[in-house]
Amino acid sequence: MKILYRLKKILVGKLLKGLMPVYHFLWGALANFYYKNPSRSVIVIGITGTTGKTTSTYLLAEMLRRAGHKTGFSSTAMFSDGDKDWLNDKKMTMIGRGFTQRLLKQMVKNKCTYAIIETTSEGIRQFRHKFINYDILVFTGLYPEHIESHGSFDKYKQAKQRLFKYLKSCPAKYTNDQHEVILKASKLKKLELNRVKKAIVANGDDKHVFDFIKFWAQEKFVYTSKTPEEYISIATEVGYKHAKDLQMINFKEILANAQGTSFMSNNQEINLKLLGEFNVLNAANSIGVGLSRRLSWEQIKFGLESVEHIPGRLEQINVGQNFLTIIDYAFEPKAVTKLYETVALLQNSPAIETKGKIIHVLGSAGGGRDKARRPKLGKLAGQTVDYMIVTNEDPYDEDPLAIIKQVAEGALSVGKKEDEDLFLILDRREAIQKALSLASRNDIVLFTGKGSEQAICLANGQKMKWDEREIVREELNRLLVQ
Repeated sequence: MKILYRLKKILVGKLLKGLMPVYHFLWGALANFYYKNPSRSVIVIGITGTTGKTTSTYLLAEMLRRAGHKTGFSSTAMFSDGDKDWLNDKKMTMIGRGFTQRLLKQMVKNKCTYAIIETTSEGIRQFRHKFINYDILVFTGLYPEHIESHGSFDKYKQAKQRLFKYLKSCPAKYTNDQHEVILKASKLKKLELNRVKKAIVANGDDKHVFDFIKFWAQEKFVYTSKTPEEYISIATEVGYKHAKDLQMINFKEILANAQGTSFMSNNQEINLKLLGEFNVLNAANSIGVGLSRRLSWEQIKFGLESVEHIPGRLEQINVGQNFLTIIDYAFEPKAVTKLYETVALLQNSPAIETKGKIIHVLGSAGGGRDKARRPKLGKLAGQTVDYMIVTNEDPYDEDPLAIIKQVAEGALSVGKKEDEDLFLILDRREAIQKALSLASRNDIVLFTGKGSEQAICLANGQKMKWDEREIVREELNRLLVQ
């Protein structure tokens, strides 16, 4: 098995590297043909960006469902064919080899009105967006990520931009009043039906936003903390000439606490049950999509406020222990910083007792990627938490202990001491056990990097079955009976 894996890696990685674009393109074309072009029969929403994609996908799906529209989706955390939802056990967001087309076909069979596809830069680079007839594209924001894979930040951004450029080539669709796509509509019927306007919904406060909204769309929405006047002024300064044509969604008066996050948008109050100020951005792009699809504010508000949690995102595990445990997917410094900001809210809340220590189990994003951020992540954690346990996390073909030591370097540089408030434990279950053994009443224990993922990726293409939420639950129960 190991020999076959290594042989495949040599062949694909070196000898056939020049043929891979053709290979991926042909796979996409063949899958689309085999499944009879399913994306033409459903309204397709693509969500891309560096962060917030999965939460945005889940929020949007629930909002559309609550508005009465059957919705399927594909995301890092979960899949749905409209009839059932299940955890993503593929260790990949935008699956190749026909998976996405097959999932779209099942959505159509299940009479879905909407399909939401979390669309990654790797997926775009491998032509997995091709042959999908997108209708609405959402840009959540951009910062350096997957740099070693793409070669540079510019190439990473260009991969994302290819999706927005592609929108113009996507054929028009027509729906009835229930948002159901009508195929083979005659010219007369087209006049009586609703044409789905191709739209872009973008994070207007992201510094790269104008690199994405410059592409063609029939409607463009930006969500921003700025007033329309302020935004037009900013757009003018950077040379964007069409700011007055943008439909602006303003968010302000953000109040984040231990119970959730509220904000005002276009004179409407939204009360999210989700923790973290950053979730305002994730909700705001759902507002943009909802308005583009002519949902009422009542439908938008009801849908967003109905979501109680996102699997593996700030998910609390409680089996009766006297301290708080939180599992989150965050694995890079900006996302971890947002997590720490949310933890600070919990610590300062008069409603719950969480003013004890912060204990953090973390690794690094995995072998073969963004090595420079490892000590940065360690330094950030070292400066913030009381105890940190650095452990194994998707090493792939790298030495996992070497990755752990690189993260620990950052913590040591800011005063953490090994075997006192910094622990290096290779076995992830043992790391979880150590963190829980350090916890006492009113502490907060964080487990980051895995979220709701269903496997740890090891060397030679091997995967170890893993659900962090279940492991933490098992260890908490074990602790309570001791």
